[in-house]
Amino acid sequence: MRRVTSAPRTSLAERIAERIGVRIAADRIAGVDVARGVALIGMFVAHLLPGDEETLADGRSSVLFATLAGVSLGLMTGGARPTGAGERGRAAASIALRGLILIVLGLLLWTLDSGIAIILDYYGVFFLVLLPVLFAPRAVLLPLALAVATVGAAVLATAPDDPRILTGGNVWLYFPAEWFVAGYYPGLLWLAYPLVGLAVARADLRKRRTQLIAVGIGAVASLLGYGGALLLGADAEAHSDTVWEAFGAGGLAVAMLGLLLLATSVRAVGYALFPLAAAGAMPLSLYTGQILAIAALEAAAGPGGVADEHASSLLVALIVGGVVLATAWRLLLGKGPLERLMAVATHRPTR
Repeated sequence: MRRVTSAPRTSLAERIAERIGVRIAADRIAGVDVARGVALIGMFVAHLLPGDEETLADGRSSVLFATLAGVSLGLMTGGARPTGAGERGRAAASIALRGLILIVLGLLLWTLDSGIAIILDYYGVFFLVLLPVLFAPRAVLLPLALAVATVGAAVLATAPDDPRILTGGNVWLYFPAEWFVAGYYPGLLWLAYPLVGLAVARADLRKRRTQLIAVGIGAVASLLGYGGALLLGADAEAHSDTVWEAFGAGGLAVAMLGLLLLATSVRAVGYALFPLAAAGAMPLSLYTGQILAIAALEAAAGPGGVADEHASSLLVALIVGGVVLATAWRLLLGKGPLERLMAVATHRPTR
């Protein structure tokens, strides 16, 4: 009588490791997701950390987020091998629809009393503005980013902070004035960051050479921005929207992306950083959830405002809870909830 031998049992740890391996092997670049996870946590810190002192997260996390938005645009349109001419119209239409949805979602989040400068509607506008150069080569994108950063900073230095001054009371011009000149992330300058990200994505991000170049160029640009501001007594503080901040924070974003791409090319590091990558793979869900949580805390606090200890507690809960939830969701369900809805709405794969 033949004896049937059962397959050896695997431990829970082995099954989790296998699942992580499947997710890492999926058609995503781990270093980009980890960088996005770092940007998300940085924004949580910038929004909730008590005190008025500027931290490393202030401004720089949103610049990293904006740069990675450009990287995402590049990856969605083929990365180092841009989408063929026959499919470009469909890809551009999908991104345009994504931009419109982000504008609507961002404006809805602005109606909540969170006290946070929402960035999603700006992103949506940036996506629409970048459509004409979506498939442009790096030789066009990088000089354009440089021109936007320098000219935009010069214009913003003398522009009023109140969009009503620019519009003369015309309600139809209020939001364009806010998005491009008077807002918290003015497109006249901030468009430089996704342009740089788009240019970076047109290189092969999995190549060691690309990663090393990103680290080197990013570090030089950041040193030029922050070092130049220090030597000349110029302003490079968070959200100062000067050319010095643009080079300093933008260069730091590119250097960090290169470093994380290098680090996650080592399999053990990729496994260790999987929770951050999982968070970075569902940025829309976690960002929106953060705004809802902060708005709820503000409503519960009442006229006296949120106490420092409550803000600190929410910060810890958002970081730990967000990373744990994202890790479990990524392992079990794949794409995040809002990311899945966005993919369905814009006719993209929902894995």
